[in-house]
Amino acid sequence: MSTQSAEPYVFAPEVPSLAIEGGGRFPVRRVYCVGRNYAEHAREMGHDPAREPPFFFMKPADSLLPAGSVFPYPPGSSDVQHEIELVAAIGRGGADIPVEMALEHVYGYAVGLDMTRRDLQAQAKKLGRPWEVGKAFDHAAPCSALVPASRIGHPATGKIWLDVNGETRQQADISAMIWNLPEVIAHLSRLFRLERGDLIFTGTPAGVGAVQRGDRLEGGVEGVGTLALTVGG
Repeated sequence: MSTQSAEPYVFAPEVPSLAIEGGGRFPVRRVYCVGRNYAEHAREMGHDPAREPPFFFMKPADSLLPAGSVFPYPPGSSDVQHEIELVAAIGRGGADIPVEMALEHVYGYAVGLDMTRRDLQAQAKKLGRPWEVGKAFDHAAPCSALVPASRIGHPATGKIWLDVNGETRQQADISAMIWNLPEVIAHLSRLFRLERGDLIFTGTPAGVGAVQRGDRLEGGVEGVGTLALTVGG
């Protein structure tokens, strides 16, 4: 376990956080993402959607971007793609969490975008390298304000969608997840001790595609909220 030094910091650390609907902020510790958690998306990416154990990757907490912002088109890529997702926020930590108790650890929910430099991710896959260059760049995790589960419950069904310039690109129901949220939390907590402040992006449905500078993205999850942003230069 690390220990806190009594010496002052060289500079004041900034704590990444999300707004909470109704007031307050939720400090973010880690951002976990579930890969290929909708069967049709797995197929469109060229993979068998068989129900094998889920896999995970991470984004930096400071890659969060508030809804309503301009998403700066990232450098080094000519194929930046959108992935709309339901996001769960952990409010109580734990390891080896049983499936039947998993939702007790969830503070609330948001709508997120897993923005991806697909060309750089594809290169990394081909070379057997990590995905960070494709997934963990600045502003790669746009996210709406959190809505406490105490207000909306724990959504297990509901439309998830994304429109680009008014045209629907992605649309499904969150019940179509290969691994539902309690199962995701159970699996993830066997690999990492989850702590309050962790976010889990739960996967995206089919229809991912490239964005262009100037595009307007609007999406949401029924019963949770919406997210909108503009792609900048």
